[in-house]
Amino acid sequence: MEKTNFFTTPIWIDKKPEFVKSLNKVSDKYIKEARKRNKKHIAKYGDFGISHHSTPLLYDNNFLDMRQYVGQKSWDFLDAIGYDMSQYQTMFSEMWVQEFAKKGGGHQTTHVHSNQHVSGFYFLKCSNKTSFPVFYDPRTGAKATALKMKTPEILSGTNVVHFIPKPGDLLIFPGYLEHGFAVDDGVEPFRFIHWNMQAVPKEMAKDVV
Repeated sequence: MEKTNFFTTPIWIDKKPEFVKSLNKVSDKYIKEARKRNKKHIAKYGDFGISHHSTPLLYDNNFLDMRQYVGQKSWDFLDAIGYDMSQYQTMFSEMWVQEFAKKGGGHQTTHVHSNQHVSGFYFLKCSNKTSFPVFYDPRTGAKATALKMKTPEILSGTNVVHFIPKPGDLLIFPGYLEHGFAVDDGVEPFRFIHWNMQAVPKEMAKDVV
């Protein structure tokens, strides 16, 4: 019998350790500012159970090299999927850095970012003792009819997968893919950059200031 697979979900994994040192340094002030904004929570509960989220990074030229690299890779990602990218221009809609609480409990529940075509992560501080990203089967019908799996091996019926990152790892995935982060134990620092991109028709992109 011929066996085929359709409707698969691509996730690209890249290694860019050369960005880690410089981006950690310029991210420090953003995390410090985020902690200040969360000082009421910290005063009441300690630095537990929260994700310190920066303001936007899109206009900070310290992140320019990374934005250029990620922007091109995101275009390549959509092109490789098969979209006619001669008709579109990719544009960042969001980029921020975040760090989970020092005393643990930081996490993210399952979510997507509305009206985005490409999403991604770049990991700055992490280890096998920290949180990690979790991806969920985007096929609604598959979720509704899922059966019990016979093995933990990742197969066509698997509905949840996770990735244990190392500093410098970069992940690119479709904007429709549900994702979240496992609860962090607070043993070691966990920091990453997250971004979202849209593919805008070129005739519309000309009007964007």
